[in-house]
Amino acid sequence: MTAPARTESDERPARLRAALGSRSLVLIGMMGAGKSTVGKRLAARLDLPFADADSEIEAAAGMTVAEIFERHGEASFRDGEAKVIRRLVEGEAKVIATGGGAYMRAETRALVGERALTVWLKANFDVLMRRVRRRADRPLLKAPDPEGVMRRLIAERYPVYAEADITVLSRDVPQEVMVEEIIAALAEHLRIGPAPQPANPSEPQ
Repeated sequence: MTAPARTESDERPARLRAALGSRSLVLIGMMGAGKSTVGKRLAARLDLPFADADSEIEAAAGMTVAEIFERHGEASFRDGEAKVIRRLVEGEAKVIATGGGAYMRAETRALVGERALTVWLKANFDVLMRRVRRRADRPLLKAPDPEGVMRRLIAERYPVYAEADITVLSRDVPQEVMVEEIIAALAEHLRIGPAPQPANPSEPQ
C-alpha cells in the first residue's frame, strides 16, 4: 500500500525544529493571552516538550502562585520565576509559557533573547478582561479596580513586549488557528520557505 504523500504542512514542523536547533520558544504576553493553552497545542504540533513556568514555580515552592504572592510578596515570586525560566531555557528545546511579568525583568529578556525565540501573544483589553474574569486566581487583579490595573499593566508592559522576536494577535478564534498563525510567523522569521517539490518523472529533464 502506497503511503500518502506528505504535504507542506506536514513537513514544516520538522523544518522548524531543525532551524530552532537547541533554542526554545518562549511565549510572552498578558494574563489571559492564551500562553498556556495555545502553548500546549503549539508544542504538540511541533513535537516539542511543553513547560509552563508558573506550574514549575508552584511545584518547586509547594504552593500556588497566589499563595506565593500573599506569603512572600511579588519580589520574591519574581526572583523564583527568573531562576525557573533560566533552568527551562538552558535545557533542551521546548515551548515555554511564561507569566505576564516575567519578560519585564531585564536579565530574563537578555537570557531569552540569547537562548530562545520569543513570541508575543498580543491581545486587546476587552479580550483579556473577558478571559481573566473566568478565573479568580490572578493575584495582580485582586484589587478594587481590576480594569484599571489591567489598563496600567498594558501601558507598562506592551512597549517591552514589543521587543519580542515575533508578535501574533491573540483573539477569540479556535486555538488551532492561533497555532498555525504562530507556525507561519516562525517560518517567516526563520526564513523557511516552501518545501522543495519532488521532480515529476513524467517531465522531460
